[in-house]
Amino acid sequence: MHIAVSGNIASGKTSLTEKLAQHYNWTPIFESVDQNPYLEDFYKDMKRWAFNLQVYFLNSRFNQAKNTRELEGTVIQDRTIYEDAYIFAANLYQSGMITDRDYHNYLGLFDSMIKLVKPPDLLIYLQADIPKLVSQIQKRGRDYEHLIQLEYLNNLNTFYQRWIDQYSLGKLLIININDLDFVSNIHDFASIVERVDREIYGLFS
Repeated sequence: MHIAVSGNIASGKTSLTEKLAQHYNWTPIFESVDQNPYLEDFYKDMKRWAFNLQVYFLNSRFNQAKNTRELEGTVIQDRTIYEDAYIFAANLYQSGMITDRDYHNYLGLFDSMIKLVKPPDLLIYLQADIPKLVSQIQKRGRDYEHLIQLEYLNNLNTFYQRWIDQYSLGKLLIININDLDFVSNIHDFASIVERVDREIYGLFS
């Protein structure tokens, strides 16, 4: 199976991917954040680096999607290629950070790639309000993330909700994390595992 974890910046995707991979003995595939050569520059000057950043992420995610088909057993992926196009690139375009020419070039590349990508069997969406996201950003302490504006986070949440409302590529599990701490609280994590169990077993029913 291919499981994917989606959600806004600092929603807990990487942490949940790690914990579920360990719990189920799945193979995790993580988003390449620390190796991204554009991310810090992007938060300093979004308009200058938006297109470069999105192309980097798109290429990285496409390679990840190809790798999931080559790995044995169940794979759990931190973020999907769909989020790159339908949420992050779309938001940057709507905000005027990406030009018409670059955006349509990007969409052409995405459309070519998506024909070769199989959607996940189960998509787990971590839903969080802005105060929760801000708290998580402050907690993990990445210097460049402190440059993120609240308007940017809020716009991403709007695009995420729009995408999730229309999602029809496979099974979908929505987990509201506003009142959860699945990293430190074993009961919160257990409640997530229980819900994932129901969805997984339902895949074969």
